[in-house]
Amino acid sequence: MISQEEFTKSIDHTILKPDTTYEQVKLVCEEAIDYNFASVCILPTFVIYAKDILCGTGVKLCTVIGFPLGSNITPVKLLEMDEAIENGADEVDIVVNNTFMKSKEIERYKDEIALINDIAHSLDVTTKFIIETGILDLEEKILATRIINECGADFVKTSTGFIGGGATLEDVALLKSLCNQKTKVKASGGIRSLDDALKFIEAGASRIGTSSGVQIMKEFDERFLR
Repeated sequence: MISQEEFTKSIDHTILKPDTTYEQVKLVCEEAIDYNFASVCILPTFVIYAKDILCGTGVKLCTVIGFPLGSNITPVKLLEMDEAIENGADEVDIVVNNTFMKSKEIERYKDEIALINDIAHSLDVTTKFIIETGILDLEEKILATRIINECGADFVKTSTGFIGGGATLEDVALLKSLCNQKTKVKASGGIRSLDDALKFIEAGASRIGTSSGVQIMKEFDERFLR
């Protein structure tokens, strides 16, 4: 059985709604501290605010880049990431440019990922590339994961949760089978219960992106710690 500490450190406590408020971000940060989650994943506009709350707690600050479509030009993504890191982000979840993948511009797809990853790693920041599995066919999922793996990224992430459905167990298992020991899998999109989270971890996910972290932990405590 997974330990409580291992389980809590698999959760990226997430709030990415377009109507998010500072009060909601504060609550999510406080919940993440209480439960010792791996990170809080928030919109870039809240990074400075959240950093003040999380500083010294052991909870990482994660934000999204190119969210949610990924079709920003590369210099814009780099500027957004540079600002986020300068403002205190420890981890970045980057939406890849699937227009390149769909247009068979694979070198452009690969070059953008490699450049973003290299710059983030030079600044000691964890990278998670969101490939949006719900809009990719099997061949594209395999190619995307192999490229991200070969570029040395820390994670390949299933989805934003905004487009084409969320994570599936089959996709997580596929991505895990394609990754080396360095590149891990983050499952995100539609994970709302303890059973969901445990199934995705069993399928190969090392991180779970969810806005239901507190409810999941309550279920965990009731099931395993009573």
